[in-house]
Amino acid sequence: MRIVSVVGARPQFVKLAPIVHACAAAGIDHKIIHTGQHYDPMLSDVFFRDLGIPAPDVNLGIGSGTPGVQTGGIMEKLDDAFPSLEPDCILVYGDTNSTLAAAVCAVKLHYPLVHLEAGLRSFNRQMPEEHNRVLTDHAADLLLAPTQVAADHLKNEGLADRTVIVGDVMTDVVYQVKQTLDGVTSPIVREGIAAAGNYSLATIHRAENTDDPDRLRSIVFSLSQVDHPVVLLVHPRFRAKCSEFGIDPHQGNIVVHDPLAYPDLISSAMAARGIITDSGGLQKEAFLLRVPTTTIRPETEWVETVECGWNQLVEPGEGLIEAVSRPRPMDTDAQPYGDGHAAVRAVETIAARLS
Repeated sequence: MRIVSVVGARPQFVKLAPIVHACAAAGIDHKIIHTGQHYDPMLSDVFFRDLGIPAPDVNLGIGSGTPGVQTGGIMEKLDDAFPSLEPDCILVYGDTNSTLAAAVCAVKLHYPLVHLEAGLRSFNRQMPEEHNRVLTDHAADLLLAPTQVAADHLKNEGLADRTVIVGDVMTDVVYQVKQTLDGVTSPIVREGIAAAGNYSLATIHRAENTDDPDRLRSIVFSLSQVDHPVVLLVHPRFRAKCSEFGIDPHQGNIVVHDPLAYPDLISSAMAARGIITDSGGLQKEAFLLRVPTTTIRPETEWVETVECGWNQLVEPGEGLIEAVSRPRPMDTDAQPYGDGHAAVRAVETIAARLS
């Protein structure tokens, strides 16, 4: 059996890593197509190296662009790439433009389609990711859900017969990386930026937070007013929008820092007093590491992080400033995202259902 994975963005590289290793352990032929949606070396090359992912078999080199240009360009190139690899199924991850483009192309070329991380819903139709994930779920032949909540969403949409709960593959990676970090000092601490337990780690990249200059300006100002250092890992989109709108992120208690390699990101999160983000993946990673999180969004797909008390949804302003300095929540032993073996179950399910 040959599985062809299509990835293009940082969160997908993290999810890809355990699938690569699970396929190798099961003796399943696995090929990788990198769309090039994230083309910055720190958002792509470093993740492949640090997570032990082999070089892609095909790199489409799409780069940046409007959603239509990016999605259409990926589809056009996959028209040739898919047949050249002779897949038995196409595996797509998450909710990016690469996900949707690969899903549509797989369906049009009559390749069985598998969606990993299926069933997540924000119920915010203004988010491009919401459209990507819903359309992909309804196109897919096999839906690999990370949680019971996600599976329930799929059931409510009439997709129960295609759905299998396998757990969350990012949980696999977080647990594996965490085991390698005993005695490792966070680069934030090592570089003398802040002491362990005395800073918040922040990432902001979503369109709804960066495309509106007033909202972006409010977010930056709010972060600058937090009563301790806020180490802001600057995503290329954030940097570009700040430049476009004339916003200087170097203000108040903000310390601007380049993006981190994945092990450094995890070690820096572990050493932080809290996380501030609009990233779905980092919300979940922080919960798994038991680091309190403040999410600058009105909703989240990862509702378990909120229900367990480790994630608070806020808007920019006083609510954000206060939430970042709130007391640490009560400890929990909840494992809503699985036991760290989701990738093995995912590969076994694909082989059983589609071989």
